[in-house]
Amino acid sequence: MQSVGIYEAKSRFSALIELVEQGEEVRITRHGKEVVRMLPVRRRPVITDEQIARELGQIDALHATVRPAVGANPPDTLRRNGRATA
Repeated sequence: MQSVGIYEAKSRFSALIELVEQGEEVRITRHGKEVVRMLPVRRRPVITDEQIARELGQIDALHATVRPAVGANPPDTLRRNGRATA
């Protein structure tokens, strides 16, 4: 992380932008107090691989608990009969 005053930031703006593009955080201060924080833009996936794995595990667990209703037609019978069997 780099901290610079406003005057220096104006003089070195392009160089500071390059630092941010490289992943550095830059803080701009006025009279020693932080007024601006420049951070790199990171495009994060909407959902992480870990979240996907957790969701799939929950779906598998739910699927294992679901049983067809007693007397229900098996899917192959429904397909064979065009879902006309009730």
